[in-house]
Amino acid sequence: MRILTLLLSSVLLVACSTGEHEDLREWMKAVGQDSKARIPPLPTVEPYEAVSYDVANLLDPFKPAKVGPEDKKGGGGFRPDLDRPKEPLELYPLESLKYVGVMTRKKMWYAIIQVDSTLYQVKVGNYMGQNFGVVVNISESEITLRELVQDSAGDWVERTSTLQLQEKGAK
Repeated sequence: MRILTLLLSSVLLVACSTGEHEDLREWMKAVGQDSKARIPPLPTVEPYEAVSYDVANLLDPFKPAKVGPEDKKGGGGFRPDLDRPKEPLELYPLESLKYVGVMTRKKMWYAIIQVDSTLYQVKVGNYMGQNFGVVVNISESEITLRELVQDSAGDWVERTSTLQLQEKGAK
């Protein structure tokens, strides 16, 4: 039975391959003869011209240098006076100083500053804090300081800070 099935399938296969698709083969030949491949010509290659790249005089982009004039002395002229003697309140950070009172004597305002358990008198022109802060104004509610701090480029810039009057119950 197997042999008979195998024989029948091979006869059918041979019968399908003879002559039925001859019209398809002729059409493919006719279409293939009429069409011609149109390949565009290759573009012309222009000769290479070398360009010199001289970087000896230029700034290295990978160095963390500040862009600007090289003769700049820093910070627009702001610099702390490092030769003057330090005042006692310059040893403490500004956050640890408390403005607890104010008094006037001979038409001059004095602020009372508390550090730990010690009281200090401060007038306009005295220095406070660790950022070269000089007192520029004293009022009944606050002390205004002008500090000199360094920015990310190392230049000295001015910054205004204030100390608010501490109420009696505030710590």
